[in-house]
Amino acid sequence: MNGDQTVQDWVVTIHHHGAEQQPVVVIDNFVPDAQTLIDEAAVLSFGQIGPYYPGLRAVVPAPRAAAMVAAVAEIAGDVFGAAPYSMLESVYSLVTTPPALLLPIQRLPHFDGLEAERLALLHFIAPGHPGGTSFYRHRSTGFETVTVPRAPAFTHALQADVRRHGLPPAAYIAGDTPIYERIAHYPGAYNRALLYRGHTLHCADIPDAARLTADPRTGRLTVNTFLMGTA
Repeated sequence: MNGDQTVQDWVVTIHHHGAEQQPVVVIDNFVPDAQTLIDEAAVLSFGQIGPYYPGLRAVVPAPRAAAMVAAVAEIAGDVFGAAPYSMLESVYSLVTTPPALLLPIQRLPHFDGLEAERLALLHFIAPGHPGGTSFYRHRSTGFETVTVPRAPAFTHALQADVRRHGLPPAAYIAGDTPIYERIAHYPGAYNRALLYRGHTLHCADIPDAARLTADPRTGRLTVNTFLMGTA
């Protein structure tokens, strides 16, 4: 942990983890009334958006998404540089896929893109759901981030790892594996947001007890917003 500060009603903690010392900003009390987001999500139509997310998503209304991006603009520039930032996508997300039905790619840590200027803003708004987000190091390369220059070596090494160790079991990743080492864990909490670079290797923590329901009022509901900064 490198510092604490209060911004408006926020409680902000800035962490750095791993050998690469990538920053993660933890913001508690992110919005004045998180319940309004749950109410909003409850009347939206959820469906599959993209082939990789293990659940259902719905697009966040544009004014709300723009407000979230504006709220984090200053701290994003201070911590990550590459300001100003523009929004790429903002979605309500519900994890619903049972572990037995996970695709192989959904059982591994992932990265959102290869650009250091791409940020992910993850907002937890489901009361009473354990879990959070963890970050990982790829053992055979030592990579904690995947960039354009690293991508070919990472892909080649991961394919070799799978041949050597086999596909991971049909389960949500929860700590160290033969292929990955967990280097940091940030617990989820009601109305907590995490801000981090999208090219870090990371994965949601989905405990066995998590309620994998498609009901936004009772499921593992988050808001996932992706930003891109100026290179």
